[in-house]
Amino acid sequence: MSRALWFVAGAGAGVYGMVKARRAQQALTPDGLRDRAGSLALGARMLRDEVAQAKAEKELELRERLGLPQLASAAKPAPQLARSADHPLAISTDSPSTDSRGTS
Repeated sequence: MSRALWFVAGAGAGVYGMVKARRAQQALTPDGLRDRAGSLALGARMLRDEVAQAKAEKELELRERLGLPQLASAAKPAPQLARSADHPLAISTDSPSTDSRGTS
């Protein structure tokens, strides 16, 4: 019984190791590195846009609470995520009510 258990454990560890090695090999190809760099850049842009939007909303809220005049730059809409032909997760500065295909 214990030999069969060790055999199954060894086979499972071997399969796990092969899968991890194949994924690492694929991730380190030029295409894999390009995908990772693109994902990192997209994540940074999304974070930057979310922080800018939250900052503008908070400033607007504080100005309303304190009775200060509104700034013209606070009314500008933040960039929205939209689908494009070049990249499925590209950032677009189009109107937030429509995407790149013209649908709402």
